[in-house]
Amino acid sequence: MTDTVASTSVTAVDFWFDPSCPWAWMTSRWVNEVAAHRNLEVQFHVMSLGLLNEDNDGFDPAVLSMLIRYTRVVTAATELHGQGVVKPLYDALGTRIHLDGRKDDQDAVIAESLAEAGLPADLAKYADTDEYDTAMRASHDDGIGRVGQDVGTPVIAVNGTAFFGPVISPAPKGEIALTLWDGVVAAASYDGFFELKRSRTRGPDFS
Repeated sequence: MTDTVASTSVTAVDFWFDPSCPWAWMTSRWVNEVAAHRNLEVQFHVMSLGLLNEDNDGFDPAVLSMLIRYTRVVTAATELHGQGVVKPLYDALGTRIHLDGRKDDQDAVIAESLAEAGLPADLAKYADTDEYDTAMRASHDDGIGRVGQDVGTPVIAVNGTAFFGPVISPAPKGEIALTLWDGVVAAASYDGFFELKRSRTRGPDFS
């Protein structure tokens, strides 16, 4: 692959995700692709669709409780084992949730993902406790506070400038992945750029 832009400078990237969100998953795969060819320093952080919709009367409370279990486990792992465990745990969870379609098998997904990431099995207990909810909410608020309450996941910050999205399907690979990345970096370089959007014409494509 030929890089369209060669640079030795490091681009700081912060990525907020909810493990349950298919759109965040695809955007994260695109960031992975870019990181293999560009000098990125990426940190992954949780945000929560459960927290985002906690005041939405039309949202099923049972669904909110289900959504929040994964983010609680990731938060507990981060607090107890450091930032370095977030990416491998997210990769393990996302593979099972999105690629394998195991959306109704949370306990097994959590147990298997912790094992794959080399983390203690007893972290699974934090899925059903609020012990680290303050830290989870702080991470969520940090991400969503950069872009506003009227958006969702993912949130991506490039050198400190944050956007909701990009929402993409499928995750681009090769030269087009780098071309899209360069566009995002260019948009982030202008402080007055706020929004560029069109209606989605396809659903999540994990191919």
